[in-house]
Amino acid sequence: MSTSSTRTSSVRRSRTRRAGESAYGALLLVRVGLMGLLALLLLVAGVWTSWHTAQYAMLVKARERGMMTVSACEGERCTGSYAPTGGDGRPLAKVTIAQAAAPDKGERVEVTVEPGTTHAVRTGTAGILHAWVPFAGSLLLAALVVAGGMRLRRTAWVMGLLGAVLLGAAFAAL
Repeated sequence: MSTSSTRTSSVRRSRTRRAGESAYGALLLVRVGLMGLLALLLLVAGVWTSWHTAQYAMLVKARERGMMTVSACEGERCTGSYAPTGGDGRPLAKVTIAQAAAPDKGERVEVTVEPGTTHAVRTGTAGILHAWVPFAGSLLLAALVVAGGMRLRRTAWVMGLLGAVLLGAAFAAL
């Protein structure tokens, strides 16, 4: 048996080719890094937007809470009267709530009033799920970025499914 058949010969690549391969690898790393930053930005923006409403829906122990009776809806807001059930609140003749979170006219819904305003936020499971809808949308958008830009398809599927489940649960709860 000859010794040359068991040895593999290494092919020497030119400097130009090695530099081109290094530049291509660096571009791939930059692409993955930028797409990761974009996905992170989308997720942070979703949490930031959701938290503005979610803090009132979730942390109602120390807040003014009560029942709102929906009297009229126009545009994207519904109005009605507010009667406190807990905390140190006072009855209000007119508070507003987002139309997507409001029940039909004449129905009562449990809410908390944002301090210093007449804006009401729905509490309970439906209110919490409704508050996190922007985060669910950001999960769906970030899933597209993760799948397309980072080529992490399984991670993207998990993110997308979590966003879809959250949106579906919010729709079913309201």
